[in-house]
Amino acid sequence: MANSTKDIFRNNLKYYRNLKGYTQEKLSEISGISSDYLSEIERGKRTPSFKRIELIANALEIEAYKLFKQSD
Repeated sequence: MANSTKDIFRNNLKYYRNLKGYTQEKLSEISGISSDYLSEIERGKRTPSFKRIELIANALEIEAYKLFKQSD
């Protein structure tokens, strides 16, 4: 069964965060989003707004669409 968009997003968020070597706290500092909120996103408890998605992508130095791209 295919992953939901939400699952793809949260898995990619974790992937790119770890790829940069960032903790949730470090990503929080760079993006301006609280670490509690980032944790809730990664656990699938919250869904970020477009503005927050943009802040996360900028902090990770990637284009936002990469957070939604399903890996092969």
